[in-house]
Amino acid sequence: MNTCRLLNRYFTLSIRSQLQYPASTVMLTFGQLISTSIEIISIWALFERFGTLKGWSFGEVAFFYSLLGISFSIAEFVSRGLEIFGTQFVRTGEFDRLLLRPRSAVLQLIGHEFRISRFGRLLQASLILIVASQSLQFNWTPYTITLVLWTIAGGFALFIALFIFQSALAFWTVEGLEAINAFTYGGVYAGQFPISLYEHWLRMFLTFVVPLACVAYYPVLAILGRSDPLGAPDWLLPFTPLAGFIFLALALTIWRHGISKYTSTGS
Repeated sequence: MNTCRLLNRYFTLSIRSQLQYPASTVMLTFGQLISTSIEIISIWALFERFGTLKGWSFGEVAFFYSLLGISFSIAEFVSRGLEIFGTQFVRTGEFDRLLLRPRSAVLQLIGHEFRISRFGRLLQASLILIVASQSLQFNWTPYTITLVLWTIAGGFALFIALFIFQSALAFWTVEGLEAINAFTYGGVYAGQFPISLYEHWLRMFLTFVVPLACVAYYPVLAILGRSDPLGAPDWLLPFTPLAGFIFLALALTIWRHGISKYTSTGS
């Protein structure tokens, strides 16, 4: 309960500070809404030109896009402290202060800043989910609603794990490697389409190395009531978002190992 109260305090202070400049906050949110909308427009243009892609319709692909977008937007909303960890905490020695406080360092980094502007992507992805549902004449049931929430939670865990992994690298590199963005922001683009469209090596990578397919592709198949053209058993599909939490546990293990090896860089 103390942790929840602390997070709530962080959240309240962060939101209150951003609302001191409401015009800037609104413009940043609207800007992200517009910029992310260009992505779905480009996908729509692709299907408008070719109709379907290997049996996948625009509504189905929009379903993949929307759920992954919701997961990522929530992760991005709470990850600002993790993104700037190397440059603003390790390099400056500011991380030493976090270690002196009787709370988890990850918790304090998550509470560093909650960016309202990230609601632009969340709003856009939510609207796309509604459009995709209507396009497919999707029947919402308690089971599918539960599975959608479970899928979003798994995606959130995966993306937070990637941000934590990026931060943990700063213990050895001082600054987080931008190459990890290929798996965070790049993962959003890769997950917009069914992995059955990709080459074998990429499918293996997105399933067993960075399990993006487990939080985007397989559970959405279960939600849509489709069998996997790649041959994954139907009974397994609803359980695959668990891979996101396993990946998060691995990232936290690496993070704790990094802290054990941490020596202050000074100021």
